[in-house]
Amino acid sequence: MIVVLSGLLLLTGCSPTAEPKGIWGKLWKIEVGPDYKRPDPVPVEEFRSQIGPAESASLADLPWWGFFKDPGLQQLVAEALARNYDLQLAVARVDQARSLVLVAASPFYPQAGYQAFAGREKTFTPLENGGGNITFNAFGALLNATWEIDVWGRIRRSTEAARANLFAQEDVRRGVMLTLVSDVATGYFRLLELDRELAIAQDSSKTYKETLDLFTQRFQFGRDSKLPVERAQAAYDSSIASIAALRRAIVQQENALSILLGVYPKEIERGIELTLQSMPNAPVGLTTDLLRRRPDIMQAEQTMIGANAEIGVAVANFFPRIGLTALYGGQSPSIGDVFESSFSIWNIAGGFAGPLFQGGRLIESYYAQQAFWNGTIAQYQQTILVAFQEVSDALIAQQTLVDQRAALTHQVGALRESVDLSLLRYRAGRASYFEVLEAEQLLFPAEDAVAQTQRDQLLAVVDLYKALGGGWNLSDAEWNHSK
Repeated sequence: MIVVLSGLLLLTGCSPTAEPKGIWGKLWKIEVGPDYKRPDPVPVEEFRSQIGPAESASLADLPWWGFFKDPGLQQLVAEALARNYDLQLAVARVDQARSLVLVAASPFYPQAGYQAFAGREKTFTPLENGGGNITFNAFGALLNATWEIDVWGRIRRSTEAARANLFAQEDVRRGVMLTLVSDVATGYFRLLELDRELAIAQDSSKTYKETLDLFTQRFQFGRDSKLPVERAQAAYDSSIASIAALRRAIVQQENALSILLGVYPKEIERGIELTLQSMPNAPVGLTTDLLRRRPDIMQAEQTMIGANAEIGVAVANFFPRIGLTALYGGQSPSIGDVFESSFSIWNIAGGFAGPLFQGGRLIESYYAQQAFWNGTIAQYQQTILVAFQEVSDALIAQQTLVDQRAALTHQVGALRESVDLSLLRYRAGRASYFEVLEAEQLLFPAEDAVAQTQRDQLLAVVDLYKALGGGWNLSDAEWNHSK
């Protein structure tokens, strides 16, 4: 009997990824359900708002440390990749999915087990047979093995679905890393922009204070009414309030960045200031390459592969399950004799069992899985459309913000000149206080707008890097180590 149990194990000694030979090789090739075929989309030849002809090189080919030149930002990204809890969760789900692949493949192998029992029983026999109560003990030990022959490919399809889920979770993890890098950069540039706004607000407060002192002095000497003083005081108080609001926003932005870094809220060290930041200018690459670079697109495809395999599982459930069972053991009234004497119980059998009537469960399960497969196709195609939208949005933002920043910078220069001229005219008695305050109140919001545009330019390039699937060619080790 031991030979029989060993034979069951040797019969499937190969792994589910290696094809057996002979009769088992023929059975192996039977897999019900459709084979996966990707619904190839037909992408456009170039991205909307793309400038110049398409090139194979792409911004996405750069590693994140080659994309971000700010040492302070590089340090933050490295810290986030090492500590971020969302990323750790994604890694844990990959490990879980890897184990579930082995769980799905385990029925492919013979399942062996053991059983031991002990009992004491009392029975009564009729008097004509000697009669009386008889008490006896029963001890036993059994080895058993079962093996489902995967004739229809049910187990292989289930393993295929689990493997697709593993690959999808790996794509999710890479997507989390790319999003994390993008979010840290976005938060950092927003922080630099808030620093710039705070500096502008402090300068404006200083200017409003000087204007207030000028108006107050003229009022005290009887050269003007109190109205200019009150208007200047209101402008000064407004600037003080803006400083307080910006300081609050800076701390809150630092706290948000700290969460991305996986640490308690803390002060964030800065590197290069906003006005000195620069980003690489590289081509976007071919549209067809986007399908193999974006983690979310690859995840959507793996979801399709898994859904297709689950259709095969649903179809296989209509067919009978064929298997072998074996049992070997012994029984004795004494526990010591169970192992010393030869075993007296054995059984080997083969059989198959299949469904006849399930109340519509099997057919509806098949229809449900087919519908899910159709849904994954729509989701895959939708993901591709969104990817092209995000690339186009980033490109048009990158292009138009250049003109916007140039116009705003020119506006700031003109407003600064108007402030200087209005003060000269006021001191000479040729202009009213209103002209001075109006010029100042127009200047400082315009300076804020320039800072915000500088930030938006940086964010547009970050968005483009993310939309193109930046760092797609990095290994896991390279993601976590800058150069």
